[in-house]
Amino acid sequence: MEYILVTGGAGYIGAHTARLLARRGYAPIILDNLSKGHRQAVGPFPFFCADFSDEKILNRIFQQYPIKAVMHFAAFTQVEESTRFPEKYYQNNTENVRKLLEVMTENKIPYFVFSSSAAIFGESQSGFIDENHPIRPVNPYGRSKRLVEEMLEDFEKNCGLKFTALRYFNAAGADESGEIGESHSPETHLIPLILQTAAGKRPQINIFGTDYPTPDGTCQ
Repeated sequence: MEYILVTGGAGYIGAHTARLLARRGYAPIILDNLSKGHRQAVGPFPFFCADFSDEKILNRIFQQYPIKAVMHFAAFTQVEESTRFPEKYYQNNTENVRKLLEVMTENKIPYFVFSSSAAIFGESQSGFIDENHPIRPVNPYGRSKRLVEEMLEDFEKNCGLKFTALRYFNAAGADESGEIGESHSPETHLIPLILQTAAGKRPQINIFGTDYPTPDGTCQ
């Protein structure tokens, strides 16, 4: 049995990842301070309610369980908020990850999966964004993620840590069990907003932009 530490495991993507890990034969350990996540989303897995930068808790977990890898999903994700409170985003999304990586290195944890973001690419240069697209983040949220990717490159080169970065955008969906799904407050993700509008829970969905190469000029 291989143990995987899932930070932010009470949040949307983290909770779904933990269940998928269990179905694949791994043993997820959940670390979440519940500032954004939900205790009921943790499920039956061992749970530590603490910040992922808490060195004392991290050392306790690494000593108690033979952790093979850390999957990191504990981040602030609202672009608009990041422009108003950049210090909040650089502290949690960047500096606290540095602390996590430091403790991982001290405990010789070999693998790290980082929940990055397509926001690191910035504005589309050609209509489509792939891995070869220029990396030019345009807001503190995207920059806080890109800084971690650069940091990880250095940790891999100099400390032997192996990592992968998931650069997704607008993740959507729910676990096939129906037990968990998206639950943000306030809700800012596109797919849930569309579904809430269709269900009559909000009066409308706003689509911004009028000069896109589509029949009606919107981005959709």
